[in-house]
This record gives sequence, C-alpha cells and structure tokens, in this order.
Amino acid sequence: MMLVRRGESDADLESFRRVRLAVVPHERALTVAEMRAASGPDTVHLLAERDGEVLGSGLADRSDLSGAAVVIARVLPEFRRQGIGTALFRALLDHADRLGCEYVVSHADDLGSRSFVERFDFVEIDRQIEQVREVGTEPAVAAPDGVDFVTVAQQPQLWDAAYDRVGVQAFADMALTAPLRVSREQWRQEWLGMPEAMILALAGGEIIGLAGLMADVDDPTRAENALTAVRREWRGRGVASALKRWTLAWAAAHGIREVYTWTQAGNADMRRLNEHLGYVTRFQSFTMRAPANRSHGFPG
Repeated sequence: MMLVRRGESDADLESFRRVRLAVVPHERALTVAEMRAASGPDTVHLLAERDGEVLGSGLADRSDLSGAAVVIARVLPEFRRQGIGTALFRALLDHADRLGCEYVVSHADDLGSRSFVERFDFVEIDRQIEQVREVGTEPAVAAPDGVDFVTVAQQPQLWDAAYDRVGVQAFADMALTAPLRVSREQWRQEWLGMPEAMILALAGGEIIGLAGLMADVDDPTRAENALTAVRREWRGRGVASALKRWTLAWAAAHGIREVYTWTQAGNADMRRLNEHLGYVTRFQSFTMRAPANRSHGFPG
C-alpha cells in the first residue's frame, strides 16, 4: 500500500533530493543543509513510499513570487502512471490552499509534466529557458575601464551591500509574471554561491554588478550560474559580459567543464548575451498557475 508522508529527517531529505536528481539529472540539487536553510514554517517536503521504497517526492511552500504558493511533485520514471503523482499533488495542493495565497504555481519540466498539472486546472503563464556552456580553455578577464573586480571570499562583508545596491533592483527588473520578493536573510542563505567564485564589480567603491557560480556537490565538473546583474545606469557598457566571462575563466581553472543558467522567456537581453558567450539552449521549463482555495479539478 502506498503512503504519502512528510519528510522530516536528514535521511528523508536525502531521499527527496535523490528523486530530484533522478528526474532532473541535468542540474544541481540542493544539499540537505541548503534545503534546511531554505525551509520556513510553511515548507512541506513529502515522500511517497510503498513498503519502505521511495516512489516520488513533493514540495509545497510559499513562493518568492508575490501572492503565490508553489507546489512541485516528482515521481521516479519506473513508478509513473500508478496514481502516485496524483496522490502527491493532492496533498501538496491541500497544504498550499491552507497558506491563504491568491494562487498556486508549479513548474513542469517537460510536456508530459505540463499535461499532468493541466488536469488540475493549471495553465501556462511563463517559460524558463536553460542555456548551457561547455567550458574549455578560457582567457583571463580584466575588469572594464573604471571598474574593479573583487570576490566575495576576499571581502565577504560586501555581500549584504550587494543586496541593497544590485539585488533589490535586479529583482524588480526581472521579467516575471509577479514581483519577486527575496528577503535579506534569503539573500545570505540562498543566493550566495561559492564565495571564491562570486565576483562583484565596483566603481568608485560602490557595487555596480555581480555574477558567480553555484557548486554541484553531486557532479563537481558542472556548476550553475548564480545571479548575473548590473545596475541600470551601468548596463550596456560591457560589465555583465566581463563578469560572466570571469566566471567561465574561473570554472576552467577549477576543473568545471559545464556551466548552465536559467532565464525567463521575457529576458531576451540576457539570453542574447549568453548566446554571444557561446551558451546554447538545452531545455525549457513551464511555469503553470491555478487559483488557490478552490477545486483544482482533481481527477477521479
């Protein structure tokens, strides 16, 4: 008999992330420590099991998108079409509806996943585009004229200042369907990648841009681009390109052979920059939305 239960222990969370790695093998999964740091009072991790064997997992929480809850269910390929995803999704939506949000979002990694959530009255509202770059021999990069580069490892006290100077503005400018709300605490815990691979651009002592890499503990030969952002008055002056090329040079020097990044469908400028730097599109993910606190068209 199948059981859907909360994941509480470190072993449970490791099972959760192993499902994610199996279902989405092309990108990094949060470590257990990162999962705990990102969890709040409204976060629920679910596991679907049968006779102690993990079949799938699910997450429900408040979203960083204003007014939204987020739900994501994943089932291991060999256990699909057995009602496991439906059971997980029902439980996740029940929890999301108790959070008092205006709507619920989910992210579908492929057309099959999109069709599944559409059965629950979700509709597509956005797409996230994954671009990937093979890392080869990358030249060293100098900062543009009038700009200095420093890593967060060299000056860790600057990370908080980067939130105020660059982060808040970047979040306001993101091509999203609702405002993105990221607290200072989230900035410290979730948006800082490897400090030695996080680069800040300074002009006149003020932070004007940032970029960096997020490590993949399961595959040290790949990394995810952290937020790349430049203050509005400095955009179009080569700062973003230099920052991103710096991260590629750092990756090459540290044995990383693949770097990937996600951008919103509406962020054409960043996709063009990535393409100019040799990134190619690999996948897309569908952002789906349904009203909260209503029937979600539960099948059967």
